[in-house]
Order: sequence, then C-alpha cells, then structure tokens
Amino acid sequence: MSQKDLKQRLAQRFREVNGDHPMTDADDAYVSAQFVVLEELCAVRGRDADEVRRLMLDGRLPLPGYLRSDGAEMMPAELFALADEAGGVDLLEAWFTADWDDPVTGKAEWDAYLSGQYVCLHSVTPATIRRKDELTAAIGAAIDDPDAPAAHLHALVDELDALEPAFTAYDRLRFGGPTSRDTCIDAIRARFPRPERPGRR
Repeated sequence: MSQKDLKQRLAQRFREVNGDHPMTDADDAYVSAQFVVLEELCAVRGRDADEVRRLMLDGRLPLPGYLRSDGAEMMPAELFALADEAGGVDLLEAWFTADWDDPVTGKAEWDAYLSGQYVCLHSVTPATIRRKDELTAAIGAAIDDPDAPAAHLHALVDELDALEPAFTAYDRLRFGGPTSRDTCIDAIRARFPRPERPGRR
C-alpha cells in the first residue's frame, strides 16, 4: 500500500473515531505547540512512518491525537515510550492491560488508548490514566460532601491541573461538550475560589 493510501486510510479511521470537525488556526497553533508531526517524530526515533501507520491501522499503536488542517498526523512526543518500556510493540497490549486488576477494565482502557483521544494528559501511561480517573471521582465526591475541607478540594484540583493540558476548541467538538478541564478544574475553581491570603490584594 502506498504512503498516500496509508495516509488516507488513517485519516478515514481518525474521522470515524472523532467525527469530521474543522480545525481552526487557533486549533492548529495549539496542536503544533503540543504535538509532533509523525514524520518528524519517526525521523528522530529512527522509525519508518509508513510502518507506524500500519501499526496504528492494525490496532497496535494509538491513532494520531489530531489531524492538523493541512493533513499532518500529530502525535505525542512520547508515542514510542510505552512500547519501548513494554519491550516492543508486540508486548505493548499485554503490558498495558496488566496494569488493571480487572481484565475488562484493562481492555476498555487499551481501546481508549488506541483511539488517540487521551489528549487529556500531558503524559499518557496506565498510572496517569488511573490517577486522572481517581482525581475526577475524588473531586466529585468532595463537592458533594459538605464536610470536606476546601483545602482538600483545591489540592485535588491542583493535581489534576498538573496532569492535564489546556485543550482546544476542536476537542469540545469531537467530545461533544465540555472537557474535563472545563468541568473539573476551571468550573470548580470558579465555584470554590481560594480565600485571599491576609494582606494580599
């Protein structure tokens, strides 16, 4: 299969997963600052871009996080880090899913990882995926608990803030609404502002 055919198939798969939404200039600028063009990443890491596309289409590596408006497949800089840690692409799925005690949950998280939609984390690993889930659940519980100390809620939000990037408008289109940053960080800080420190203006 030619490079053109591989790129077209990958773009089609990407749109099947994410929908067909426009990327604005602001979206492109955000993505270019946060992600790396597939060919550039492969050149640095000594990988063949077409072979990587085949691995994505075969469900062995995650899809691009974004397709820039010029068609560039935008990948996280650490795309190959998990596979390297697992001992290679052939071992990646077993290594990844073993991080969850429940095989069903592990498989669901693997499928989510392959979708490329974990653009909600600076670093995508089983540990950060689990921690994000724990933090969003804990934030929800703290909001519902009138006895929960405000400092505890702020600490949870701060930790989640450190894990998550800013997102872009395109994300709100493909996810069909607000992002976790919108609901669990920005909205919480607006609803439960920190008290001003004495002498601070």
